[in-house]
Amino acid sequence: MSVAGIDGSEPRENSLNKDNELIDMGHDLLTPTSTIIAYTEMLLEYANVHIVEQGFISDLNKILSAGEQLSNLITQLFSKKSISQGEIDLNNITSAIRHNLRTPINAIIGYGEMLLEDMEEMDAEEHKDAILDLQKILNSARRLLTLIGDLSYLSKKSEPLESKLLEIERPIVKKPTFKFNKVAISSLEVGKIDISNISAEDDIDYLPQTASLLVVDDGDNNRDLLSRRLKKEGFDVDEAENGLQALEKIRNKNFDLVLLDIIMPEMNGYQVLESIKTDKDLAQIPVIMISALDEIDSVVHCIEMGAEDYLQKPFNQVILNAKISATLERKRLRDRELAFIKKLQIEQEKSEKLLLNILPKAIADRLKVGVHTIADKFDDVTVLFSDLVGFTELSAGVSASDLVEKLNQIFIAFDRLSEKHGLEKIKTIGDAYMLVGGLPTQRDDHVEAVADMAIEMLDEIAWLNEQNQEDFKIRIGFHTGPVVAGVIGKHKFNYDLWGDTVNIASRMESQGIPDEIQVSEVVYSRIKDKFFLENRGLVEIKGKGKMNTYLLKGRK
Repeated sequence: MSVAGIDGSEPRENSLNKDNELIDMGHDLLTPTSTIIAYTEMLLEYANVHIVEQGFISDLNKILSAGEQLSNLITQLFSKKSISQGEIDLNNITSAIRHNLRTPINAIIGYGEMLLEDMEEMDAEEHKDAILDLQKILNSARRLLTLIGDLSYLSKKSEPLESKLLEIERPIVKKPTFKFNKVAISSLEVGKIDISNISAEDDIDYLPQTASLLVVDDGDNNRDLLSRRLKKEGFDVDEAENGLQALEKIRNKNFDLVLLDIIMPEMNGYQVLESIKTDKDLAQIPVIMISALDEIDSVVHCIEMGAEDYLQKPFNQVILNAKISATLERKRLRDRELAFIKKLQIEQEKSEKLLLNILPKAIADRLKVGVHTIADKFDDVTVLFSDLVGFTELSAGVSASDLVEKLNQIFIAFDRLSEKHGLEKIKTIGDAYMLVGGLPTQRDDHVEAVADMAIEMLDEIAWLNEQNQEDFKIRIGFHTGPVVAGVIGKHKFNYDLWGDTVNIASRMESQGIPDEIQVSEVVYSRIKDKFFLENRGLVEIKGKGKMNTYLLKGRK
């Protein structure tokens, strides 16, 4: 029975047994590696004579190079010197070591599978011996993966949790606001998403085969293998050899999917993923993480950070295609939903503008929240009417389009003035224009605001006459007092005013003088200190008898 040393160290007999176990492991790894190198060298001799495609020989050389790299790594790691000096032991076969061992194996399997497909397409019977040799290479490589998996099992018993995640620094990030791994983003969460750059007219029903993919990996063979696989499936593929280059390409080109390696120098895959998912302009791009390891902690962490999925190297072609297709389909559904939402917003904005052309904003807002009956009494507002003199006679001598164009030009100018002075246009009737100041939002200076607008309306007509060589004349009248305002109609809304104030304002206009502004005595008393007014005297007002009226001439 072995006894521990006085200092608590491991008995020498146990230590020797473990050293021998590691040497045996190294031998077990070297045996299939030597098989790969030997059969690859034989295939190169065969290909130089029987296969003329230059790419075929180039891929065989890549397999040979990967085999030699693997052999050197195994020899270095599991040599008696490394083991005796404590550089490696059963408790220190870290994720990084396993990753380094798997990387050349991935290249061997990837290129081997593509060469096997090429040879079977050439003439399987003619090259049957070479195909058998290539299958032996692939079997040996897969055997190596199994042996490395056994190393993983042995080391996991004592390996700390933090070292399992590839021994690279992982950024501490908040979980993404959006659950990108859902089939489609709920429309209830759309308010959190910036859709200002999404076109509602884009045709988003693209086929997955037309999608644009970015492959990010610092290993030349890894990028080459994955890119060639994807291009063979009909995808448009771009490559980036590091994280910074990837982010630059993503910002300058629209990609449908990013396949991102985890272990890279300078900026690792976690950091690139964080940069993508925390950038509002990039966050919707789906990312599939790729790694030579299948550590569950790493998978969970990537998904928590916002990755769509996780792929282990070497890639199984069926699984690779399935995961990419599923991710692109989810993106297509999200894009369609966002485009529909964008289109709905555009239609809502159109409806909103149309509603605001009919109703004041404050009234429209009340209707939208479900108020069915809107009727309000205002004690003090100013109502203005204007009417083009002789426009009915003019309409008989011009075409319909010319008539509407002339009238539209005038009313657009009046609309601009009413907006400038904060007044509310109520309606137009033929060539008559009606507006009010002091509702639906009350203001103390509504009489002055309407007076200023009336003066500018005369100036606007004079300017239009000069520009168009016309001779339009206009009558304007207004009065101040109480009104009732409300919305009538069910399918076609109309915001209107009722009361004696409205009737008097209308009479101030209809019984006024062309190119003059006639106002009541009430208005005169309110603005006489700030405006010039001329007493017109008593005027017979229909329904009211004689009333003293004034002509507004300008502001003091």
